[in-house]
Amino acid sequence: MRYADRPSMHREIHVAAEPSRVWECVADVEAMAGWSPELVRVEWRDGVTGLAEGAGYLGHNEHPVIGSWRTLAHVTDCVPDRSLTWCVLDVDGRYGPASEDPAQPMATWSFDITPAPGGAVLRQTVTLGPGPSGLTAYIARAPEREEEVIAHRFEELAKGMDLTLQGVREAAEGPRA
Repeated sequence: MRYADRPSMHREIHVAAEPSRVWECVADVEAMAGWSPELVRVEWRDGVTGLAEGAGYLGHNEHPVIGSWRTLAHVTDCVPDRSLTWCVLDVDGRYGPASEDPAQPMATWSFDITPAPGGAVLRQTVTLGPGPSGLTAYIARAPEREEEVIAHRFEELAKGMDLTLQGVREAAEGPRA
């Protein structure tokens, strides 16, 4: 597993709710800060407060080892009730030159909603790179451990994805506010 190959992983969960209800919860990116162990706050850019291709928001993140950082989430695909994809950009230049170029993301994330008996299946996927990230910094210091570094990060991301998916499920299956 090499960073240059853009490794990817996914997690999924069955949600006992209609795809449209699951979408409402997925589309509430501010709520993600309550479910994700790294994302602590979302700040919409340019007065935009909703999802559409090209929309962007700043994600304020924290990690016990990495510390605090900001990213720019740039929405690249948005199909209500079906899919949401965004790339994460190093807007502050923490790991290389500051970038708002969607062709050079640190990672690309997506949610896909598929109708299923009794509700929907919600899948969350992450693909790393190709832009520089915290992983590339670790890999540069210990290139012989690249696969181990990526595997460790995937373990962390899997736990966070499971928590996020569980949060979406609880919100979608619960009473509406």
